[in-house]
Amino acid sequence: MVSLGMVLTPGPNMIYLISRSITQGPLAGIVSLGGVALGFAFYMLCAAFGITALLFAIPYAYDALRFAGAAYLLWLAWQALKPGGRSPFQVKQLQVDGPRKLFAMGFVTNLLNPKIAMLYLALLPQFIDPAVGSVLTQSVALGAIQIAISVSVNAMIALAAGSIAMFLGTRPTWLLVQRWLMGTMLAGLAVKMAFEAKRV
Repeated sequence: MVSLGMVLTPGPNMIYLISRSITQGPLAGIVSLGGVALGFAFYMLCAAFGITALLFAIPYAYDALRFAGAAYLLWLAWQALKPGGRSPFQVKQLQVDGPRKLFAMGFVTNLLNPKIAMLYLALLPQFIDPAVGSVLTQSVALGAIQIAISVSVNAMIALAAGSIAMFLGTRPTWLLVQRWLMGTMLAGLAVKMAFEAKRV
């Protein structure tokens, strides 16, 4: 549920994929999504093979990242809710690129996406319980579920981006509702993260 909520919130990945799909067609969006998926796998493996375990071992490091993640989610919520805030479906035109560059740009966009870094470093570790079993196994399993959900949802968004943007573009009220739903969900995740105690 958390992974679904995160993938549905506007961020660099969603904005890039929608912009690319509208500018260059759904296939370009799917190729770009391949790069995004590789970025997810990179973060997941880094977290699984050390960073997550390190956070559990060092006092206060987990809490510091948890509060930093909550603060970032609140900032994203404000970006959606503030007067003049933009919906990810309000996009700008991009230049036409080939498949290799599309894939590479999707990968880089995801690597530079602080929301994804916080997802793996601060949010997913809340669901890891060392008493249940291997931290590595739990990290990989949770990461794999998150990647599957994110890729599936983003693929549907990329394929339908043009139709969605056209629908929302002629209905300003829907754009406003979409922004408020996203902002409220982000704020809720931030509060949950801030007050979630570390499990030992």
